[in-house]
Amino acid sequence: MQPVNVFFSYCHRDEKLRDKLALHLSMLQREGVIKAWHDRKIMAGTEWAKEIDDNLNAAEVILLLVSADFLASNYCYEIEMQQAIVRHEAGEALVIPIILKPVDWSRAPFSKLQAFPKDAKPVTKWTNRDEAFLNIAQGDSGSGNDNGRASANSKINRFGRITTGCHPRHREAGAPRRTSANR
Repeated sequence: MQPVNVFFSYCHRDEKLRDKLALHLSMLQREGVIKAWHDRKIMAGTEWAKEIDDNLNAAEVILLLVSADFLASNYCYEIEMQQAIVRHEAGEALVIPIILKPVDWSRAPFSKLQAFPKDAKPVTKWTNRDEAFLNIAQGDSGSGNDNGRASANSKINRFGRITTGCHPRHREAGAPRRTSANR
């Protein structure tokens, strides 16, 4: 099985939180379940905009690392997030908002999507941030939890136990559903 390509869309001001999330996803990478990518992997001399676009368009899962800085960033919001939503709506990728910091995202195009961590509680509001990142890595949004166990019969990532089809219509029974807590 090929790993699921995961794209991190984030504001550079949130880089430390992105790094911490990546650490918590490292077992999924070691197991070959995911292959994570973010813009800090761009090599010197490479056309950065093309590299970002290529990786965004190849991603099966797109993580939106949501904060006030993310929403204020023209590049994150107008380019990466908009393209992610287009791909999500076309059934080409799964977009998952990861709420890093408290911010009003209720009117954002991704507000209709199930967010992580559990109950869309911002990572920075958790008493123990490692618990928040563990919650994300295990795919527990607060509804229909199976403790992060993936089905042996299909290639599934723990970001909500979604099949490689990566679209909500491919969800397994018990996969996360939208709740009023993520508004």
